[in-house]
Amino acid sequence: MASARALLVRALLCVAGILAATTGCSTDYAPTSGPLRVVATTDVYASIVRAVAGDRVDLTTFITSPSLDPHTFEADARDELAIARADVIVENGGGYDDFADRLRAAAPGRARSTVLNAVAISGKPVGPDLNEHVWYDFPTVIRVAQRLDAVLGRLDPAGRSRYVHNTASFVAAVRALERREAAIRAADQGAGVAITEPVPLYLLAACGLVNRTPPAFSDAVENDSGVSPQVLDQTLELFRNRAVRALVYNAQTVGPETTRVIAAAHAAHVAVVPVTETLAAGTTYLSWMDRNLTALEAALDTR
Repeated sequence: MASARALLVRALLCVAGILAATTGCSTDYAPTSGPLRVVATTDVYASIVRAVAGDRVDLTTFITSPSLDPHTFEADARDELAIARADVIVENGGGYDDFADRLRAAAPGRARSTVLNAVAISGKPVGPDLNEHVWYDFPTVIRVAQRLDAVLGRLDPAGRSRYVHNTASFVAAVRALERREAAIRAADQGAGVAITEPVPLYLLAACGLVNRTPPAFSDAVENDSGVSPQVLDQTLELFRNRAVRALVYNAQTVGPETTRVIAAAHAAHVAVVPVTETLAAGTTYLSWMDRNLTALEAALDTR
């Protein structure tokens, strides 16, 4: 059994890990020789790292498959080692990928890592109403890329000009995606849409679209807690009454209730747009979001 002193030290380290994650960036340090070691919790953030750093860093990614759920991710010894050796950790935060903070709190080299927490960088208030899927929020993605550029430039001065150039190109491409959001907003401001989970809400809101889904439905689907018959009927009514122009659903978590909702949308000739929490096969962050916007434009017939 651990001594009282050891338990106290462990508790303090956990608190320190939590505080570092919520600030968005821990103290930088002088890295060891060789390429910087960067850990990204999901392939979404790995793609952003590659856009900024190219092949100049040694990148490890944990969530690389739609079958892996960040909420229930089980780390192995290789993951623990990657965290312990990391110079930079890029995580989502907001409760989405807490496994990274737990690994970091337990790693002997935890004080060496600079942590970039996307939710903390976003400035969005953390609480029960937080939509943690901030990679669908382009302003947040731009801030993450710019913060990563600054951190990598400090840790690797020899690569600073490359990071700056790559980040400028990436930000310009994201700005182009924002202009497409603005075009949808100009054409379809206030149009109703339905969702199965809050995954795409930042994107839909930026496009000026209004989520008409009963909150109890999307909350139950996201938490896998079961949808009551009354709430399910309220959701199906959106399609029977054609109160929405599109259904935007999370294709990675489809259960009996979402299957019924998708069928109702098809029956009512309401456009159905699948989205995901991880990158589609063969895509980068930019090409993935381009596909999402293209599908939404087609659903709304704004082109």
